[in-house]
Amino acid sequence: MTDVRSPFLEQARARGFVHQCTDMDALDAQLRAGPVPAYIGFDCTAPSLHAGSLVSIMLLRLFQQAGHKPVVLMGGGTTKVGDPSGKDEMRKALTDDDIAANMAGIRQVFAKYLTFAPEGDMGGPTDAIMVNNADWLDELNYISFLRDVGRHFSINRMLTFDSVKLRLEREQPLTFLEFNYMILQAYDFLELSRRLDCRLQMGGSDQWGNIVNGVELTRRIANQQLFGLTTPLLTTASGAKMGKTAAGAVWLNADMLSAYDYWQYWRNTEDADVGKFLKLFTDLPLDEIARLAALEGNELNEAKKILATEVTRLCHGDAAAASAADTARQTFEQGALGDGLPTIEVPLARLQSGIPAFELFREAGLAASNGEARRLIKGGGGRLNDAKIDNETAAIGDGDLIDGAIKLSAGKKRHALVRPI
Repeated sequence: MTDVRSPFLEQARARGFVHQCTDMDALDAQLRAGPVPAYIGFDCTAPSLHAGSLVSIMLLRLFQQAGHKPVVLMGGGTTKVGDPSGKDEMRKALTDDDIAANMAGIRQVFAKYLTFAPEGDMGGPTDAIMVNNADWLDELNYISFLRDVGRHFSINRMLTFDSVKLRLEREQPLTFLEFNYMILQAYDFLELSRRLDCRLQMGGSDQWGNIVNGVELTRRIANQQLFGLTTPLLTTASGAKMGKTAAGAVWLNADMLSAYDYWQYWRNTEDADVGKFLKLFTDLPLDEIARLAALEGNELNEAKKILATEVTRLCHGDAAAASAADTARQTFEQGALGDGLPTIEVPLARLQSGIPAFELFREAGLAASNGEARRLIKGGGGRLNDAKIDNETAAIGDGDLIDGAIKLSAGKKRHALVRPI
């Protein structure tokens, strides 16, 4: 592995952010020469980002802490096309008003993690800025764009990219609109290098092909060297996708998911993931993380609470994080609800396999039948560890245990605990 000396790459590697890089040695030298602008793009497909975007957000935070300039690229233009990466079907088309509303919601997240220049100002060499690719994509002259940019892309090569190949292998339709996405993303990199002197694009490993396209396009058109850096595909130790639970997406905006539910998501981290998540999602020093990750048994539960509180503090603030931790302590440790709650015991093996939510609600006495349980959950009245369950067939398993129990709620007043045997 190439030795690096720039503080950003040293920390990024040590914390597990680095997967691939187009030219590690040259990027390291560029970063050591002075502040570098770098960007990550975020399409506006929902009113909030979710925990699956946290790796990218924390990477931009680390980049700024290392003395560089983060650029948050909002995909006001590319959202109208839709990134086909990892999708079996075309994304739902959004109106301009939908995209604007989603962008406003997403903007709220970044101010918690980055220090921004005043609005409308470039700020200093390390102040974060936010830009919108609709500013240039909406103004494109299509024929000129095809002639000047499209000629640099080989259809043969585009067909080899995973975002295209997987859709075709599964015999799922890929529209010509979506096929253009990778060209537009490459053009974003060229445009940002011209406008803001952006030298580096970062993103998830599924964006590698799109990033390399931008590096090569800029080399061909502007004869300038740019760099790409990707983060590893992140899943939990059991293989689950980050940012998803039985109750739905783990949103970063408080109006879509409470600070308490957010805290609980991180408190439920699997044992094998504690050290990895502390490195990626907190600012704690690496030696302290190593100490916490080495804990075992009940002591590891304390490390999970520290993880939950630190991650919640960054997203929702100190007061909300402290309140969430205190509420959990009263509920699950001090027995504020636990002592008087009806409790059922189920074999651990069943929990490890996953039990459909409606079935467990019936067994816990919160519904008289499977049909009643389904209706309860469909109507929004079923909760798992105080988080609403969106799907009555969602599997509830041992990953939902908190201090040895799972709390089920039917409405606000009927609760039950599930304990493994």
